[in-house]
Amino acid sequence: MATGPLDGMRVLDFTTTIAGPYCTRMMADLGAEVIKIETAEGDMMRTRPPLRDGASTSFGQLNAGKHSIVLDLKRPEAQEIVRRLLTTSDFLVENFRPGVMARFNLDYDTVSKRHQELIYCSISGYGQTGPSSGLAAYAPAIHAASGFDLAHMAYQPGRDRPDNCGIYIADIVSGTYAFGAAMAALAQRHLTGLGQHVDVSMLETMLTLMVSEIQAAQFPVAPPGRPMFGPVRTKDGFIMPAVASEKTFQGICAAAGHPEWIGDPRFARYADRRAHWGDFVDLLETWSTTLTTAACQAAFDAAGVPSSPYRTVTEVLADPQLAHRGALAEVHDAGGSFKVVQPPFRLSAAPVQVARFAASLGENTREVLELAGYADDEIKKMSAAGIVGVQ
Repeated sequence: MATGPLDGMRVLDFTTTIAGPYCTRMMADLGAEVIKIETAEGDMMRTRPPLRDGASTSFGQLNAGKHSIVLDLKRPEAQEIVRRLLTTSDFLVENFRPGVMARFNLDYDTVSKRHQELIYCSISGYGQTGPSSGLAAYAPAIHAASGFDLAHMAYQPGRDRPDNCGIYIADIVSGTYAFGAAMAALAQRHLTGLGQHVDVSMLETMLTLMVSEIQAAQFPVAPPGRPMFGPVRTKDGFIMPAVASEKTFQGICAAAGHPEWIGDPRFARYADRRAHWGDFVDLLETWSTTLTTAACQAAFDAAGVPSSPYRTVTEVLADPQLAHRGALAEVHDAGGSFKVVQPPFRLSAAPVQVARFAASLGENTREVLELAGYADDEIKKMSAAGIVGVQ
């Protein structure tokens, strides 16, 4: 049976919240042994709802497949435990504010002297150096700092207040970039035999999402008469057609039964169409509001127009396409079982799948310490002194 691409590799995971844990969960999904190092209080996501018998499914989704150990990294003895584990580790991932790992004597410059093959990945709000590097950062602040929130608001006519934040884009995308960069560093290690430091900035991550906005900030462009990707009203709701090419524009005109719109001087060329998009949507809705959303979707599908009704997450989770792909996996923790999303990619020659467990706080401290060569009496003494947390 094929093994995971990262089977046999070990990751020391110092991450908390979302960005770092998302990166290391993907490593676990590819077969790496991930050792999550937590404080006695645990990753704060352990307290976030939904909770069942004190176990968070949000935490579980981000940390499935990892082993949990509790260390007080302010103590030299705990730092020594990490140094022992580093001798057999391939990756270290952390998302503290820059400078925190140095206070633990576990920063890249220090540990790379003894572990030159180590790939050390740091995720932070603004990067490891520079005038903003020391600032505290969470995704909502980064969304605002990056210009993303105001850029998004520009597509909401009549709005004068940025959206509230409940979906943490900066975290997930930063974690994905960190994962990809760590894999690139691994590929280079195969050539050089040496590891390196991966430095991921959440601020810069958000900039990569705004392709048109970055260019328009340098070369101002007149805004469209109406945002070109927006909801179209139907008889019983809304639908989103994504008209991004000449072919799809011709398709939506055909779907509506109005091929003459294709040659209308307001819409015939992209630049004119962009300026008069509000007129086009008004015309389109004279047709779409006579049909149900399902009927509009059927017409768009027949004409090859990329489109979708607006769905709730609950509705999406019941989609047969996700079932076909095996996109959801059942994970077990102290509170029972729950479903999580698998990585959105598949490999033809190796399994990519979430492990079916989420560890409770400190569940694996003893076995990891034994793995590092500590005897039972040493473990008991360190536990009694609060250096480690043993269940």
